[in-house]
Amino acid sequence: MNWYELRTHEVEKAMKTNVSMGLTEIEANNRYKQFGSNDLRITKLPSAWSVFIAQFKDFMVLVLLGATIISALLGELVDAIAIVAIVLINGVLGFFQERKAEKSLEALKELASPQVTVMRNGKWIKIPSKGLVRGDIIKFMSGDRIGADIRVVEATSLYIEESALTGESVPVQKKVEAISSDHIGLGDQMNMAFMGTMVTRGSGIGVVVNTGMNTEMGKIADLLQSAEENETPLQRRLEQLGKILIVVALLLTALVVVIGVYQGNNIYNMFLAGVSLAVAAIPEGLPAIVTVALSLGVQRMIKKNSIVRKLPAVETLGCASVICSDKTGTMTQNKMMVTHLWSGGEIWNVTGKGYIPSGEFMQNGKKIVPTGVSSLQQLLQFGVLCNNANIVKKKKDYVLDGDPTEGALIAAAMKAGFTRDVLQAQYKIEKEFPFDSTRKMMSVIIRDSKGKRFVVTKGAPDVLLQICNGILWGNRAQSMPIHKTEVQEAISHLGSKALRTIAIAYKPLPSNEVIVDERDAEKNLLFVGLQGMMDPPRPEVKAAVQQCKEAGIRTIMITGDHKMTAMAIAKELAILPEDGKVVEGEALSRMSVDELEEIVEETYVFARVSPEHKLKIVRALQNRNHIVAMTGDGVNDAPAIKASDIGIAMGISGTDVAKEASSLILLDDNFATIKEAIEEGRNIYENIRKFIRYLLASNVGEILVMLFAMLLALPLPLVPIQILLVNLVTDGLPAMALGLDAPEEDVMKRKPRHPKEGVFSRGLGWKIISRGFLIGFVTLLSFIISNNQNPNDLNYAQTVTFATLVLSQLILVFDCRSEHSIFHRNPFGNLYVVGAVFLSMLVMLAVIYYEPLQLIFNTRPIEARDWLLIGALSAIPTFLLVGSIFTKHKMKKRPLFMKGEVNYK
Repeated sequence: MNWYELRTHEVEKAMKTNVSMGLTEIEANNRYKQFGSNDLRITKLPSAWSVFIAQFKDFMVLVLLGATIISALLGELVDAIAIVAIVLINGVLGFFQERKAEKSLEALKELASPQVTVMRNGKWIKIPSKGLVRGDIIKFMSGDRIGADIRVVEATSLYIEESALTGESVPVQKKVEAISSDHIGLGDQMNMAFMGTMVTRGSGIGVVVNTGMNTEMGKIADLLQSAEENETPLQRRLEQLGKILIVVALLLTALVVVIGVYQGNNIYNMFLAGVSLAVAAIPEGLPAIVTVALSLGVQRMIKKNSIVRKLPAVETLGCASVICSDKTGTMTQNKMMVTHLWSGGEIWNVTGKGYIPSGEFMQNGKKIVPTGVSSLQQLLQFGVLCNNANIVKKKKDYVLDGDPTEGALIAAAMKAGFTRDVLQAQYKIEKEFPFDSTRKMMSVIIRDSKGKRFVVTKGAPDVLLQICNGILWGNRAQSMPIHKTEVQEAISHLGSKALRTIAIAYKPLPSNEVIVDERDAEKNLLFVGLQGMMDPPRPEVKAAVQQCKEAGIRTIMITGDHKMTAMAIAKELAILPEDGKVVEGEALSRMSVDELEEIVEETYVFARVSPEHKLKIVRALQNRNHIVAMTGDGVNDAPAIKASDIGIAMGISGTDVAKEASSLILLDDNFATIKEAIEEGRNIYENIRKFIRYLLASNVGEILVMLFAMLLALPLPLVPIQILLVNLVTDGLPAMALGLDAPEEDVMKRKPRHPKEGVFSRGLGWKIISRGFLIGFVTLLSFIISNNQNPNDLNYAQTVTFATLVLSQLILVFDCRSEHSIFHRNPFGNLYVVGAVFLSMLVMLAVIYYEPLQLIFNTRPIEARDWLLIGALSAIPTFLLVGSIFTKHKMKKRPLFMKGEVNYK
């Protein structure tokens, strides 16, 4: 039912209640039993044990566990223990990331559970809001939080702050009259008040029409629970990679066993060889290395004022193609600020930030001193005197106490040096006529230090204009009719800039005149001027939007504010192009997701939207194959934040609900920080590709060594424990170091990756196979040569093979730093890679020359002459590469090393 359409008596009848008496306790208890508690029901979170077990359901992990069981049954306990250790480490890392339980609905519950004043049996009593039932009569005043959805039936200068629910940047004035209109948004339901919103001024009485999950807050809670969390592109790519590797491993295992048995080898030995090959094919350390690389990225992002709540979000930022951003508090400061002043045909611009009392007054591009202009001075001073707000300094910040509109008037005056304390010492306020929704103005009677009395009035310009018979023009009082058209043009001019405009007027009073009511005060006034204010954009946002545009990322503004306000901000931030579309919530309600898909590519601003609208927008963009980032700070943003590919919440102004639904939190509430996060995300994905290339090329080399040896009827060139050591240590350390590589200079000049781009795209698959083939070839060649020279010492030949494999892989890591060539980047540009290679070589030498390790890894000390063989063979792939690179560089006439590369820390 549209409660805003009903009159007061119709609401009473529908709710079977009485505004003057309320419900009886008996009736309230019956309704409580029928409809339940006025709170939000929360879906039970998964247990810690189920989250932990879920870490081991990945297909690759299950296959590895199968290999562990087989290894243990075959007596290879060292192999089994090593694999179990890898799986457990990876599982624990994943568990601690995933176990950050979703607290968003708990935060909603706290937000929606204040104490309320309710009428029962004709008496006002205090009860917890969870005890409210439909039909209850409640009253509220400034500072109270609304405990349920209510239809307002009495309102005295009632203003309610609804930004967390509707996105409206200023408190909304509430009225009692019924509204005759279908399908209007929450922000336009002026006779309704909603659970969780805050009364900023005045008082009122209302009838509870919805409680619990049926409230607008409850609908958000339901959306938040039902919104699905999508897999990130990285998760999809790694799942795809894991399946490919498993299929390859099983096929190769079966092939080796069949070939070996066919050649007359022992079935047991062939089965063991097959398991060894499976171990070689599956990069056991890949999940752990990906997790560590993402964790390191998280640490870097903290230094850039971003907290990542879910690891895959880091990478997802790198392929975002659309940022859906809330306006209020995200792109704007969420602080009303006077930006334009008009008086007597002259206009001034005011600079500054928020409620900070510092800024400049400009006229025609030149700085002016406001105290030198009489009419401007009066306009600012009267704005403070006819005002109930105050701005106080707390630590290093200036905090508003009162209505944001009145706060903006005070801040503007403070920039000119007129503080409330100073003015109150000069002027005494004798009487006040509070703001009223019918009059649309507020007036005070003041007396100056000389005993002169004045009426000062501020209010809506169109209304105030009608009660002024004079105007202050050129510091002199003139007749209003002469300049009325100019005043109206000034009002229209400020309105076209989407400014909230306040008019100020005054009149002198005889010292003995008695003003009984506002009707006597608010007539025959002298029009002083206009103050135009807005919630200004953050100064750094425009540059961030432009940088995102260069990176191929479109920014869409989604707000609960009015269309004109949204358009003005969007144009100022260069979000809205000349041919860009603006869609309002009312039109959006009539569209299906399919219809929205048809226009969403040309739409840059959505105004007057609801939480359901935001979800629809996100879904439409996702259906168009966009990777969607959704930023926001309010309760109303939470469902869309959760449903998007990556949700971004504001850390300072953001509600707990938005933060807990998000994947990324911006500590400084700065839209520009998103650009830094996107750059980091793109680089992390490229680094993941680098170590996937390194790990898989290394594993291809290991596979080919084993496979070709079987095909040639040779003994095993490597034992399983040696293969495992290569995968864990000599592969793992350099791979992690690749995760710390610095971004390329043009990382934010590239277009976002296509959502369906595979891990092996852009030639990566060919690079893995070709380089892996070269490594496998030289490694097998070293085994054949060494085995022929030492036919009675298989372990020695296997040790030489092990050293050749390790050394050729350590050379490969420098090639993997660039998709172009080993010479495209300075090899010493990443000192972590240099250190990892050095440590890996130490491990290799320790295994070869330290006797206790020789027994475990079946190695022998290598003679000096064989190191020459190992070094020469390991360098062959690089020398082949060098020839082609030199040729390419000679043809392109470009330097071999890029300039200006520094170590990335």
